[in-house]
Amino acid sequence: MAPYDRLIGDVAAELTPVWVTGPPSLDIPRAFIAEGRDDDIGFNSLIEGDDDGTLAIADKYATLPRNNNVPQAAVACWGGTERIMTDTVKYTLPEDRIPKAWYNINADLPEPLAPVLHPGTGQPIGPDDLAPLFPMALIGQEVSAEREIEIPEPVREIYRQWRPSPLHRARQLERALDTPAKIYYKYEGVSPTGSHKPNTAVAQAFYNKEAGTKKITTETGAGQWGSSLAFAGNLFGLEIDVYMVKVSFEQKPYRKALMETFGARCVASPSEETQSGRAVLAEHPDSTGSLGIAISEAVEMAAQNDDTKYALGSVLNHVLLHQTVVGQEAIEQMNMAGNYPDIIVGCTGGGSNFAGLVNPFLGEQLRGGPHVRVIAVEPAACPSLTRGKFAYDFGDTGHLTPLVKMHTLGSTFVPPGFHAGGLRYHGMGPLVSHLHELGLIEARAYQQLECFEAGVQFARAEGIVPAPEATHAVKGAIDEALKCKEAGTGRTILFNLCGHGHFDMQAYTDYFAGDLTDQSYDESELAMALAGLPSVATAAE
Repeated sequence: MAPYDRLIGDVAAELTPVWVTGPPSLDIPRAFIAEGRDDDIGFNSLIEGDDDGTLAIADKYATLPRNNNVPQAAVACWGGTERIMTDTVKYTLPEDRIPKAWYNINADLPEPLAPVLHPGTGQPIGPDDLAPLFPMALIGQEVSAEREIEIPEPVREIYRQWRPSPLHRARQLERALDTPAKIYYKYEGVSPTGSHKPNTAVAQAFYNKEAGTKKITTETGAGQWGSSLAFAGNLFGLEIDVYMVKVSFEQKPYRKALMETFGARCVASPSEETQSGRAVLAEHPDSTGSLGIAISEAVEMAAQNDDTKYALGSVLNHVLLHQTVVGQEAIEQMNMAGNYPDIIVGCTGGGSNFAGLVNPFLGEQLRGGPHVRVIAVEPAACPSLTRGKFAYDFGDTGHLTPLVKMHTLGSTFVPPGFHAGGLRYHGMGPLVSHLHELGLIEARAYQQLECFEAGVQFARAEGIVPAPEATHAVKGAIDEALKCKEAGTGRTILFNLCGHGHFDMQAYTDYFAGDLTDQSYDESELAMALAGLPSVATAAE
């Protein structure tokens, strides 16, 4: 017999002599067959199907579906014994499998989102109200109910630098936890700036360039978004000004250097450059800043200049929309692995990486597909989903933005300076908040130390140091895997490793030195912030 070099599945023929393998404990979703006529004949390669969809083995044929997406596995028969290798770690897709459209979950929701309101009138805003800040193409995406929105080819061309991103099976972590759970993670740290943020930065820069914008202002927490917009702005010849939350500006100096490398300007917020910043500093000279304050500064600067627009790295519908390339790729890669997630975990600050992974899976569920349990993990020191109120609120501290209905801690709430700066936002994205209200997702909060402990455990098993934000997702996935161990159940867990921590090593240094502590917010300050929610909230609800 000639050797074969591929695999088969769904075999519908009896072949003798034959060894059929694929017990559940070996994670082989379909039968794999290798056949030797004599004990001294064996094969250490995989079996290949013919072009007509059939497979020849020992002059007998078995029908093979054309679209089998099966993980790599090998059956070798040596002297009548079997050796099975099913240790695929990384599932990759070719560049032509980059999604051609973003997925908009609004088309499948049983109830629409609450409208965005004008803070002066309390009435729903129109496109003209947003035009000073965003190009019309992005405003259209913000309110669109179409299920698919085509990705412009220039954007897909840039995506090819790092997309499709890999899906990993965390086999070493599974062994370290001694869990029957199957753990997968989608790794977005392969992008040029080390996180998921370029998925929307490139899109927003493209649409701004098309609209004739010369400069974009923005905020950033940990610097992942700011460096990503700096990267994208440079590609399209745009000036980028970034207002970086002061505590992160001081904690992560190399993020500023990365932004400057791509040609952007980075300013610590609150600053003396804007009325919003000066007002905060007048009342709190030692303010560590917040994303809400930085947003106010960026919006103020954009609104004052006709050639300048504003870009947001999370929260808004069009931002979450652009991230759905992550989940669409993950669905295809999970099919390659022969598994479908029972549980999906993501960290949440404004919701972009979370929604990017989760929404395509929830869309399949809403259209009659498999049910998934979805867990949003947030920091206990800024727990908008688990402690916030679902109400209309401003997206910024200076009250320059429209009112959106979301889970909020109050726009004046300033969280303590924990290291996961990308999760230090007073509100959760309206779309993620809506999913929570519909019962499609659940939420939990973790303290800083337990997340870093999980991040170190993951790094020592898998070889990737997670960003502080991503450690929250790692912690959530590990907890679910340990629950599977306790119950003796083999669930499939998928989480988004949204970025690496190479720019956050001071946080790990502090952790190992014992200088990192769990931080708590002031309950009285939270109560005051919630008491200050805009009065239109009650009328609008």
